[in-house]
Amino acid sequence: MITLAEARDRDDADPLREHRSCFDLPDGVIYLDGNSLGALPRATPGRMEAVLRGEWGSGLIRSWNDAGWIDAPVRVGDRIAPLVGAAPGEVIACDSTSVNIFKLVAAALAMRPGRKVVLSEPGNFPTDLYMIAGLEAQGLAERRLAPVEHIAAALDQDVALLLLTHVHYKTGRMLDMAALTHAAHEAGALVLWDLSHSAGAVPVDLAAANADFAVGCGYKYLNGGPGAPAFAYVAARHHAALAQPLTGWMGHVAPFAFTDDYAPAPGVKRLLAGTPPILGLAALEVGVEQIARIGIAALVEKSRVLTEFFRACVAERCPGLELVSPDDPAQRGSQLSYRHAEAHAICQALIARGVIGDFRDPDILRFGFAPAYIGYEDAWNAAQALGEVLASGEWDRAEFKARAAVT
Repeated sequence: MITLAEARDRDDADPLREHRSCFDLPDGVIYLDGNSLGALPRATPGRMEAVLRGEWGSGLIRSWNDAGWIDAPVRVGDRIAPLVGAAPGEVIACDSTSVNIFKLVAAALAMRPGRKVVLSEPGNFPTDLYMIAGLEAQGLAERRLAPVEHIAAALDQDVALLLLTHVHYKTGRMLDMAALTHAAHEAGALVLWDLSHSAGAVPVDLAAANADFAVGCGYKYLNGGPGAPAFAYVAARHHAALAQPLTGWMGHVAPFAFTDDYAPAPGVKRLLAGTPPILGLAALEVGVEQIARIGIAALVEKSRVLTEFFRACVAERCPGLELVSPDDPAQRGSQLSYRHAEAHAICQALIARGVIGDFRDPDILRFGFAPAYIGYEDAWNAAQALGEVLASGEWDRAEFKARAAVT
């Protein structure tokens, strides 16, 4: 049986242990939901205060230039770029993941005239599928779904774009980005990757995979805060042909010329639409800088060892619990998902004990491991609590079985 002493020994030897103090984690809580909302970096409140009191309060409108507000989407995008294998000028921080998906799906369709099919998989994250459906309702797209193992067969001359999520939100399964991108290109299609559960947690090399487009959110492993701006990637080879549908003034080549006719800005800046959310970008920049300081390689190494440690602890204490994530840590994101008919109630019982994971309908218990601030003692205690909840049946209470909109 794995002991608490062993977990503490692993924490003592953890090369990332010092980074835990860079995050504001409440006492008495084991936070295993960083794959849904990252923890607060301790530097963020000070940065926000500086933006609020200094740049906004004192600088007022001058801060668009003096404090570099106008360049924030590009600056933050360039800081995200190395985390996902992109070059400077290929990533921009703006809008939400959903909006960026809409923009890039529409742009891809325009780049493949005569083709209307956007291919994805059933069970992909809903917003990805909803955005395709929205374009389909406008007569611009045709949605086609195929299980991942049948994607290659579904790639025909009608497919304009393959839209897939790199790490599946529910199971944590990670797809072979390079192989699927190559298959799509062989069929003449473009590829858009959703990196929402990848960026800052798993190895991503968009350039090596020859990816065309990507999106991702800023509030999970990048720790940008609730509703943080998302990011979008466009390979440099596509910049000249990129025509996104939301032709707002900030995407104009000369936004302050105030001309009546739209002309796109050069490069990835043409993905901008409205005025950048400066407070959100300031918080996101802090989170991105913290992850960059640690380094993706170190985060990935710890993630794989840490999730395997938790898996072993759970297997000892909950032998009947079904793991739905891949066994191989190199084939999954920084999470472990388990199936149980009473997953929602079990999740609520764990939260009552201070162990915060989450539930995904209809029967998935999901535990996310943000390696920047989660340790082995956290994992051991969470597995211990899970075993006790299952053995005691304490989940079988009305307050735990009640379903809420957000869990």
